[in-house]
Amino acid sequence: MYAHEEKLWRQGYKRIAGCDEVGRGPLAGPLVAAAVVLDPDVRIERLADSKTLSAKRRETLAEAIREKARVAVVMIPAHEVDRLNVLAASELAMQRAVEELGDIDHILTDALVLKAIPHPQTALIKGDKRSASIAAASIVAKVERDAYMERLGEKHPAYGFERHKGYPTKEHIRLLEEHGITDEHRRSFAPVRRILEKQMRLDLG
Repeated sequence: MYAHEEKLWRQGYKRIAGCDEVGRGPLAGPLVAAAVVLDPDVRIERLADSKTLSAKRRETLAEAIREKARVAVVMIPAHEVDRLNVLAASELAMQRAVEELGDIDHILTDALVLKAIPHPQTALIKGDKRSASIAAASIVAKVERDAYMERLGEKHPAYGFERHKGYPTKEHIRLLEEHGITDEHRRSFAPVRRILEKQMRLDLG
């Protein structure tokens, strides 16, 4: 997992920011990006793609990453995802996270080039499985987003956000049809848009 970082460290790049985002697919909640700069002299063991880890393991690793690395997290709320589109929101979130870190030599991303940032970049296909710093970013972003959705579940208990995390599960669609949409739902996403259109037709009689 450290091979890409080690190669760049040998080339003289010391401040390498790994970036990743979570939350492209959900119907509700923010898109969350993280950028992480790992210390060349400190190894964080068992880093992996956040999707392959248990929630408990992700939380443990996220704590270790925050203790041993430089970390920035940025959230793009649902209404901004609607305005920008999900790809542009992903790029903007990662860009802001990198900018928050400040002094960076090189950027590693999960397949996406950050066009607004002039630093040297390497876009890795399936980067969260191949790069320690991208994996670390994916873990931090996932833990942050899950915590947000759990808080949202407390605020809107009828929707089950703490269970499905906003993804388009059968339960989520059913609850949307029963209760309507919240301000946290992405109106540009097809299932939400269909429910909105149906409600408008009913309102018009």
